[in-house]
Formats: sequence, structure tokens, C-alpha cells
Amino acid sequence: MSTQSLSQPVSTSLPSVEDHRKMHVVVVGHVDHGKSTFVGRLLHDTDSLPNGKMDQVRKNCAIEGMEFEYAFLLDALIEEQEQNITIDTTRIFFRTKQRAYAIIDAPGHKEFLKNMVTGAASASAALLLIDAKEGVMDQSRRHAFLLSLLGVKQLVVLVNKMDLVDHSESTYQKIVAEYSAFLKTLGLNAVHFIPIAAKHGENVVDRSAKMAWWKGPTVTEALDNFAHEDDLTGLPLRLPVSDIYRFDHRRIIAGRVEAGAIRPGDELIFQPGGRRSTVRTFEDWPGPESRSVVGTGGSASVTLSEQIFVERGQVASHPANQPRVGREFRARIFWLGKEPLVPNKTYRLRLLTQNVDAVIAKIVKVTDASTLESKEADSVPRDSICEVIVRATRNIAFDLHNECPITGRFALEESGRIHGGGIILDAVSKSDAPSGKVTASERGARAGHAPAVVWFTGLSGSGKSTIAEAVERRLFDAGRNVIRVDGDDLRVSLNRDLGFSAADRAESVRRASAVAGLFAGTGHITLVTLIAPLAADRAKARAALANHTFIEVFVDAPLAVCESRDVKGLYAKARRGEIAEFTGISSPYEAPEAPEVHIKTDQTSQEEAVDLVLGAIDKILQGKGEDWEV
Repeated sequence: MSTQSLSQPVSTSLPSVEDHRKMHVVVVGHVDHGKSTFVGRLLHDTDSLPNGKMDQVRKNCAIEGMEFEYAFLLDALIEEQEQNITIDTTRIFFRTKQRAYAIIDAPGHKEFLKNMVTGAASASAALLLIDAKEGVMDQSRRHAFLLSLLGVKQLVVLVNKMDLVDHSESTYQKIVAEYSAFLKTLGLNAVHFIPIAAKHGENVVDRSAKMAWWKGPTVTEALDNFAHEDDLTGLPLRLPVSDIYRFDHRRIIAGRVEAGAIRPGDELIFQPGGRRSTVRTFEDWPGPESRSVVGTGGSASVTLSEQIFVERGQVASHPANQPRVGREFRARIFWLGKEPLVPNKTYRLRLLTQNVDAVIAKIVKVTDASTLESKEADSVPRDSICEVIVRATRNIAFDLHNECPITGRFALEESGRIHGGGIILDAVSKSDAPSGKVTASERGARAGHAPAVVWFTGLSGSGKSTIAEAVERRLFDAGRNVIRVDGDDLRVSLNRDLGFSAADRAESVRRASAVAGLFAGTGHITLVTLIAPLAADRAKARAALANHTFIEVFVDAPLAVCESRDVKGLYAKARRGEIAEFTGISSPYEAPEAPEVHIKTDQTSQEEAVDLVLGAIDKILQGKGEDWEV
């Protein structure tokens, strides 16, 4: 059985620029400091606009009775033109005689800082605009701090709107002195402070006759002197695993080389887990690839000489220079969430392709982004910087930001949205070594498969236990680590103190989830058979087991069929009122809306039902990189 990635890389390209590679540059600045005007002028002056675009925009302005602005080349939405602000991160392509660029136009408005985090994260360099008339603003300081957190070290500050201050060198020098001092406190150093008047194209591509005192480069000259990210290939290899594919006899591990370079014959170690193997080939469709090396920024698809257990999220490196492995680290975070960042609340931590739950174990200090004054606090308000201790629920692979920036920065999510981002300053806990604590990855490597929880739900008599027993037998006979947790067994042991009230049923589900989690943590495929009639309780079970593969199996049978199978006579007793709160009779059952497996046992044989469950396990675990079939 083969699998395909749900997400494929999307590439956009300029007309060919011989021998040049596209470089990503982020543009940031306070709202109304002229980002859109600058980028529009840059596109125009480098002849990078699509044919007819300028004429189209001028015509639209004439129709609307508006004076033409270069910003309108970017602000294509009518809403954006009316507000005169850019509300979405936009990628714009242009080229100089030296190379091709992808500019990330990042929003400067305070309400849109989240987009800026996403935009700047992939940039090799940054252009930061400051209005010469308004000077350095709070947002200018926040943007600089964000750039420092995101590891953007190549920075040019553009002192814009020099035409509004009569091209004054003294005004320019005052801004340079003030902002340079601030950047120094962040460990940043601007390569250049370039005075420009974007509206008139002064010092953007062509030199300004009105600022003859400026002897430095134009903006495009400065850009062409930036180092490309591919020039960072000398860093230690970091290849996060994004997908595992199976084609014919090949098992292909795919990912983007975030740092360093990889070659056939290289010995790799995959962390967390510590499994090792050697690169046998580079692969491409439909067969082997001819490349002899893949450097930073390149996509690599490799086969290994030994088929080891590898899963998405692990990071491949050379054994001599591995990332750190652990659960805790000290970090500096820029918090953007509407609600304050608080200790012991669970957030989702994203680092490369790793995606784990984490909590803030301690807030060390909170820093005002504008003044850089620090204080102790119990929470972190919006738009603040803090130093914290982050504790993940399981081991992750990471680097310190000053050692390898790309693997030393991360994002925190809540409810699927980025609420903060930061850099890793230091490891707190010792890495788990092979001689120390046994990790889940190590258990999976020995078992030959990852753990999973398969939760069978349905009315009494629907066939849950019968199907689960047969699935258990098939998995056991195939050599899998499997165990079954039955609701009836729990009722006479762990749950003997519980009744059938809503609160007791919820507690029953909670305890069953905890038991299943313990078994899954030891590497078992855990089969749970529990009515769990309420959707909310089952949702809590899924959330509690989020660190494991969770497969919900709805064993569905009409009530009449379930009653006909009732050898214990429970339904009859319930109808006579001898059993209170009996599911299906005097207590409701909320059928799953989107289970991974839906089995109608009045229409499906036991063998067919078992095949459906095993097929789902097979498909899902293969999607996580598993190399197995039942």
C-alpha cells in the first residue's frame, strides 16, 4: 500500500534569470511608513511588472477619480485601497541584473503582526522602513525585535520619505543614531541605513540627485550584496522528515534540507529516537535521481541502506553533529495572542515538522518591546516579549538559536492559530540518551510499528467486543504489540465505584483513556471497547490521547438488532424499568459524526468488519511513516 502527502510544495517562478537563484527578503515597517509604495516603485523601476499592469492601475485610478499611487500596484483589493493599509502577507517577485528575488511584503499594522511572523520566518534578509518625518516609532522597535527572534540577521534600514524633510542629512543622521543604538541592544546590526524617497524612486534603483551627500549603495545594490541562504550550506545537516512514501520496493524519506548538505553514502541519525542508517540513493519520479548533493533549501528524497523506523517530525543529521534532544528549553518569545500567555496551559509547539503539546513551565521575565525594560510577572500580555521555560510532552530535536537559527526557532499555536514565536536560548533538561529513559520512538523501533489507540463505540450488542477480539487476534498473530481494554472488565475493577449518571459515564471514559494512554505509551496498539454514549466525552478521550494515533470505530447496529443479540436480557430489563439510565432505552446515544471507521454490523460480516478496521490502522500508520501491513 502506498501513501501520498496531503501537502505538496508549491513553487512560483519568474521568467528565467540565468545562473541566479531566487532570494527571499521581508519588507516591514510601521503602518503608513511607505512599504507598499516602496515595493511598487521597486517593481516598476526594475521592469518586473506584468505587461500592462501599470496602464491598468492608472486607468482604474482615473475611473475612481484617484491620484495614482505606486502602492496601488500591490493593494489590488478595493478594501485595501480605501483603508490605505496592506492587510495580508504578499509575495512579490522581481529581479535585478544580479539575481531574482521574492519579496515578502509583511503588514505593519499592529492588528496584523501575526501575518508578519509567518512572512518573516522564511526570509534570508530584511528591509525595514522608517518614515523620515515621523521618526522611530514603537512599531519600528517591535519589528526589529521580531526580526531578531526570527533569526533575520541581514538587515537594511530604509529611511523613507526624505522628500518630506527636504532631503536633510541631519534628520537622516538623527534617525540612524537613535535606531542603531536600539538595534545594538538586540544584538542586531544594520548593514546600511539608506535614505530614500520611494514615491519618486530616489535611491531605490537610481541614485538621487537631491541627496548627493549619500555615498552608499542604492537599495538594489545593497540587496545584491546580501548572502543567499544557500550560502549557509556549511552548517550542520538538519533534514526534518516531512513524509515517508512507498513506491514498489522503495521506501522513500522526504524532507527539505534546512541546513547543511546531504550526499549518498552519508550516515544519518534520526532524532528523537537515535536510529541510524546510511543514505543509499536520492530518489525522484519515476526512478533514481542523478544529483550527488542536496544543499540548504533543497528538497531531498532518499532511500536508506537499512529499513529503520522513521516517522514524520524526526530530524536527520550526521552522527558527529547532532541536534539536542530533550523536553525542556529556555526560550525568548514574542507573544501575540489576545489572551495572556500563562504557565501550565497547554499550547501546540511547532518546530520544523515537529508538532507537540507543550506548556510554559515558568515565566522568567517579561520585557516591554518598546523600552526593553524587564520585570517579573505571572502572565505575558499581548505584544510583549518574555523569557520562559518551555516543557514539551515528549522529546523533540532542536538547536540553540545561536548555533543553528532555523532549528532554534519555533511557534506556539492555540486553536490552530499562531499566537507567538520565539528562539531557543538554552537546553534545560538533559537529553535522553539510549542508556537513560526509554523513549516512545525507541519502543516503536523495537516493535516495528508506532502505537495507536483504536476506540470502538456503539450500543450494547452492536458487536464491539466481538470485532475487537478478532482484530486483536489478527494483530497478535502478525507479531504486533496489541492489548484490549474492555468496558465490561473495567466495570468490575477500576470502575466498580461508578454508576451510570452523566458524571459517572464521563469519569469512566476518562479512566479508560488514561489506561489506554499508558498502554500506548509502552508501544502497544490498544483496542478500547466502551459504549461512551456522549460525543463530548469521546472528544475528550481523543484530546487526552492526542500524542498517539487515535482511530474511532463506530460499530453501528439498529436498536432492534442489538436487542435480538442481548443474551443477558439487559434491554428487556431496561424496558421493564428494572435498569435505570440504560443507553438506547432510557439514556441517549450520540452517534459519531465523522469516525475513522463506520461498520454497520447488520450489513457487514465479521471478517469484513475486521478487514475494515485493520485497513484503517494500516493506512493511518503508513501515513505516519510505518512500513507494515496486516
